[in-house]
Parts: sequence; C-alpha cells; structure tokens
Amino acid sequence: MKRVMGADQNADWRLAAASVLEWWQDAGVDVLVGDDPFDWLGGEEPVALASPAPPRAAARPMEPNVAAVLPATLEELLAWRIGAAAPEAGWGVPLVTASGPTDANLMILIDCPERDATDSLLGGMAGRLFDRMLAAIGRSRDDVHLASVCAARPAAGRMPRDLEQRLAEIARHHLSLAAPKRLLVMGDAASRAILSANVMEARGRLHALNHRVAQTTEVVASFHPRMLLERPALKAEAWRDLQLLKRGLE
Repeated sequence: MKRVMGADQNADWRLAAASVLEWWQDAGVDVLVGDDPFDWLGGEEPVALASPAPPRAAARPMEPNVAAVLPATLEELLAWRIGAAAPEAGWGVPLVTASGPTDANLMILIDCPERDATDSLLGGMAGRLFDRMLAAIGRSRDDVHLASVCAARPAAGRMPRDLEQRLAEIARHHLSLAAPKRLLVMGDAASRAILSANVMEARGRLHALNHRVAQTTEVVASFHPRMLLERPALKAEAWRDLQLLKRGLE
C-alpha cells in the first residue's frame, strides 16, 4: 500500500467509521432502508397523473372595506377626524380639528399640531410666525382653512410610517371635499401627502390637482414655520413661495 504524504498513519479507521455512524444516529437515521421489501431490480411503476383541476369560478369583486370608507361631507369628515374612529385616536393625546371657514378659497395643510396643543393648530412661536406670513399676503386665520395631516402630534414628532399612506389618503379626501382655489402645503409631511414629493422637490411652481367635482386646486409647497425658525436663511425662499401663492388668488 502506498503511503499518503501528510496522512496520519496511526488513525484507526474503525474509530472513524464508528464516529460517522454515531453522527447519523444522532441525526435520526438508524436504518439504511425502509422496513418494507423493495424489488431493486424491477422497473419503476408508472406514476398516475393527477386529473386537471376544474376551472375556478370567476372571483367576485371585493366588497369595500367599511373601515376605509371616509365621510362624504366635509362637516362629517371634520367630526370624524377627532372621533374614536380616527387613526390617531389610540395615541393617548388630544386630537385637534381643522379651523377656519370650510369654503375658504385658500387652504393650508401642515403635518401635525404643535407640542402641548389641545384645541388649535400652529401655536407658540411657530404660530406667531405663521400669522405674520399670512399678514404679509393680506390674509389671516379667519379667512383660510387650516388643517393637518395628523390630528394629533406623534410621540416622535414625525409621521408614523405605518400610517403615512392612510393619513395621506384622508388629507387628499379632505382637500377634495374643501376644493379650495389654492392650497399651501407647509413642510415635507404635508407635501408628500398631497404631491408625493418633499418640499425641495415641489417648490417653485404651481401643481394642479383635479377633483371629482370638476374643480381644480393649485398647490404651492413651502417650508413649515418650524423650519424657518431653525433656519432663518430660508425665509427669503419662503417669501417667494408666498408671492407665488398670492398671484391670481384675489
């Protein structure tokens, strides 16, 4: 027998074989073949082909999800948004409704109420800046319809990813019912809900949205007052957005 270079000549092949058999036994393999006799020399029996399944009946159209059906009027929607069926009702924080006349020709959409807000949108320093922005184009809270994508402030301050699509659907439905001449979306969350784009992608032009009532709303995207407080250099850009919003609105 030839010697194999590097092989351990003292290895006991019996111990190696016993080790392999022990491994298979631990794995649950304790017999080489089944208990039933088998004719190893015989041919294979033909396999019966299964008969084709009968054609399936045409599926009936899915019935609408009752939970997904939204109120048909703006008044009903505003009440629903702060009721027990609202998506944010289980967050354990106050729900804040939209404000201002429902037939205003200018609607403004933000992301959510400010921290500690209980009865109105855009309070505190951001709200004071917002009031000055409206005054700069000759408007006030009394003649605009102010709404938010979220009726309550999320715990993390950002739009929950699992509810983003549903809340955007509600915001678009709200816009369709209000059907204002112009809409100002302030901040990325509001811009994504309506235009499917962040503010920086959507700024600088009018976006036309057609409603089922054969009316068109022109949308302008700009920065949220919170962002302007954090980055005052953006106020010049925001002023240009307000000028675009104002043109043709009177």
